[in-house]
Amino acid sequence: MSADLVTLGETMALVRATEVGSLEHVTGMRLSVGGAESNVAIAARRLGASVAWIGRVGDDGAGRRITRELRAEGVDVHAHVDDGAGTGMMLKSHPSATTTEVTYGRHMSAGSRLAPDDLPADVFTTARIVHVTGITPALSASAEAAMWDALDRADAAHAIVSFDVNHRSRLWRDRDPSTLYRAVTARAGIVFAGLDEARLLVGGGTPAQVARRLGELGPAATIVKLGAEGAVAVVDGAELWVPAVPVAVVDTVGAGDGFVGAYLAATLAGAPVAERLALAARVGAAACTGPGDWESYPHARDLAHEGPLDPVQR
Repeated sequence: MSADLVTLGETMALVRATEVGSLEHVTGMRLSVGGAESNVAIAARRLGASVAWIGRVGDDGAGRRITRELRAEGVDVHAHVDDGAGTGMMLKSHPSATTTEVTYGRHMSAGSRLAPDDLPADVFTTARIVHVTGITPALSASAEAAMWDALDRADAAHAIVSFDVNHRSRLWRDRDPSTLYRAVTARAGIVFAGLDEARLLVGGGTPAQVARRLGELGPAATIVKLGAEGAVAVVDGAELWVPAVPVAVVDTVGAGDGFVGAYLAATLAGAPVAERLALAARVGAAACTGPGDWESYPHARDLAHEGPLDPVQR
């Protein structure tokens, strides 16, 4: 299978509490999978893009579940099975009705051992966009090397590099990732960042100001995600703003990845920038209406009806 969008990174087993309360007391848990890059892959695939995901999983049930789930979503999976390390795990709980807490068990996980040799060369030959995040280089030296190798292969294929900063302070600990983030931004054609993430790279300012300063580092398109306030984009010098789509929020985890996947799918489809942003806002909002990281991402058919996110089908 040839893919227009290629992404790579760690996907983990996701254990989610099914009720509100402290993990000391909740009894119901549900198993799924999740990872920033695979979330993007699913979001884009559900909107019609051809997508490949590259990763590393353990020789265990969680690893097999990850590859099965992604293949069931139509993603072209290239997963190295690591018999020397297990698949990582995320534990998600809701201490209150309005808060979410995520903890990770990923030290020396299979996904953290991603390496350049895990990247099949032929997957990149048809790529039009190669998407990476700031999570991957934080995992290990070999994972960082794999990310840089993917960028080199994107350049060789004349593909656009897409970079979502996706800063995880717990992964970086006492290390300063800003120099690396700026270096990746300079290689990218499209950059996504939350407002705090953008300010980490270019300093303070309004969303529009930091989006423009991100663009000065090299990318033609910079999108600053503002959650409930929408997003600001500067594309080829033009500034655009898209409001968030109002929904009843259940869980915001995965909304940013859905936004990114939708924007990239619309880019591949040749949509004007305003339409890319509008679609991204709708998908990001839809992601908030359910408890999983990616399960609530809409398919293209779900967006065909009139109205922003009408839940009733007659």
